[in-house]
Amino acid sequence: MAEPVVAIVGAAGMLGTDLVAACGKRGIVARAYDLPAFDITDAAQLQGAIEGADAVINCAAYTNVDGAETETAVAHRVNAEAVGRLGALARDAGIWVLHFSTDFVFDGGQDRPYVETDEPNPINEYGRSKLAGEQRLLESGCPCCIVRIEWTYGLHGKNFVTKVIERARQGGSLKVVDDQVGSPTATTEVAATACTLLERRAEGLFHFAGAGYASRFDVAKFILERCAPQTDLSACRSSDFITPAQRPLNSRFDCGKIRPLLALPIRPWQEALESFLRQL
Repeated sequence: MAEPVVAIVGAAGMLGTDLVAACGKRGIVARAYDLPAFDITDAAQLQGAIEGADAVINCAAYTNVDGAETETAVAHRVNAEAVGRLGALARDAGIWVLHFSTDFVFDGGQDRPYVETDEPNPINEYGRSKLAGEQRLLESGCPCCIVRIEWTYGLHGKNFVTKVIERARQGGSLKVVDDQVGSPTATTEVAATACTLLERRAEGLFHFAGAGYASRFDVAKFILERCAPQTDLSACRSSDFITPAQRPLNSRFDCGKIRPLLALPIRPWQEALESFLRQL
C-alpha cells in the first residue's frame, strides 16, 4: 500500500515545522508549502498544492493579533477567504482537510472551560477572522476536522515562552498578567495529535490544549524558576497594558471530546513545558 500523501500549508511556521517532522516519523509523506514561494490566498497555487494529495492540513494563518485591528482585510483574506476556497477545492477533489483555529473565537467571559458547543463571540478582529474561517470551511461541504488550539509554543518561532526567556536574558524585571488563564500547548503535542486525526480521518470540531490550567504569570514563574531564577517577576492585570486588540481572560478548554480519539493521555502542561525548556 502506498504511503499517504498530505499537503501541509504553512509548513515553515512554528506548528508546520513540527508537523512535517511528525509526519515523517509516522511514514506519512508530507509535501510542504509556505511563503514566499507559496501563497494560500492564490487560488491557482492552492489548487496545485492539493493535486495528488490524500489530505490537506492547513497551518497557515495571519496571527498578528494587534495588527489585525488595522490590517483587517489581510487577516480575513488569509484566515477566512482562503480557508473557504481551500474547502471548496477539497470538496471537489474529495480530499479531507484538517484546519487549526483558536481560543480567540471566544470572549473569555465564561467562568468554566469552553466546550465545542459554546457560542463563539470574538472580541478582536483576529478572532473574528478565524471564526469566519471555521464557518467557511464547514459551509464548503468538504470532509474536515477543525482543531482549536491555544497558547502554543515551539522551537521554530517566537512565542510567549521564548519571549519570557529572551527578556530574562536581557536583564531587568518582568511584569506578566495574572488574569489571563489558559493552557500552554507545545506544537510538538499538537503535531502528534494532528497525525492521529489524519490517520483516523476524524471529522468535526475539537478543542486541544495542554492538560491543566495556569495564568500567564504562573507560566512565566514556572519558566524563570528553571531558566533564570534571579529575574525579578511581578504580576499585573491586563488592563495595565494598553493594546490595540483586546484579549480573552478565560482561554480554558475542555478537551473531553478529543481525548477518546488519542492514543495517549494529553500531557500536563508542566511536563511538556519542562521537556521544551530542557531542549533549549
